[in-house]
Amino acid sequence: MFLAVAGLVTFTANIASAQDENAAPAAQEQVADEPAPANDDEVIDLFAGSGEEIPLHQALKTKFIEGGAGFMSLIVICLILGLALAIERILYLAFSKTNTTKLLEDVEKALEEGGVEKAKEVCRNTRGPVASIFYQGLLRMDQGVDVVEKTIVSYGGVQMSLMENGLSWIGLFIAIAPSLGFLGTVIGMIQAFDAIQAAGDISPNVVAGGMKVALITTVGGLIVAMILQVFYNYILAKIDSLSIDMEDSSIRFVDAITKYNKK
Repeated sequence: MFLAVAGLVTFTANIASAQDENAAPAAQEQVADEPAPANDDEVIDLFAGSGEEIPLHQALKTKFIEGGAGFMSLIVICLILGLALAIERILYLAFSKTNTTKLLEDVEKALEEGGVEKAKEVCRNTRGPVASIFYQGLLRMDQGVDVVEKTIVSYGGVQMSLMENGLSWIGLFIAIAPSLGFLGTVIGMIQAFDAIQAAGDISPNVVAGGMKVALITTVGGLIVAMILQVFYNYILAKIDSLSIDMEDSSIRFVDAITKYNKK
């Protein structure tokens, strides 16, 4: 999971690098008599002076460096790990989705034609938590409907825990990212006051450096938290939808078992 995210980041960086290399010959012909920019600030000044739009990756890299590599790296790590866990949960829930109406019809048909063993085979060949719950209930058919119902309730709780696995870590990254940003804010303010104390003067140039670090780290942490919060709420909505589907299908499954036993 983490290797997939790292590969995606590397692939995106390679594309951006290739675009820069393709654009380099044309840029060199235009500024052949001018010295090359020495750093990111000069690159931004060059774009600003020419009236051209600053590339997004160049602006992000500059802000990342200005915010402090230490805190910004931690915030980016929170984003990568949180997204990796969120994507894994989304894929897991997507594969857990089952057409419960069709599954229940197939189970009822299998019970009528081949009995419990054929119904078990139908559940084994169907993916998703609902099929697993049905299978656990069919395993205890000989113990009565009450035991089957208790088994379904118990195993439904197990499936809910499996669907919610990893959400606590996503919530942790949602809380940590802005906290790191606020910590960077406090350190930036300390740097600003240290600069004021060293200079003995409260001038905008003295305070600007520390204040800039403070604001950039705060913005970075809040953006990461908002992105992960969107994924977190989406996952919760998917889990709620699946849990409602599980409860409804379980009730209909117990009714089908009751009818089968009466026959």
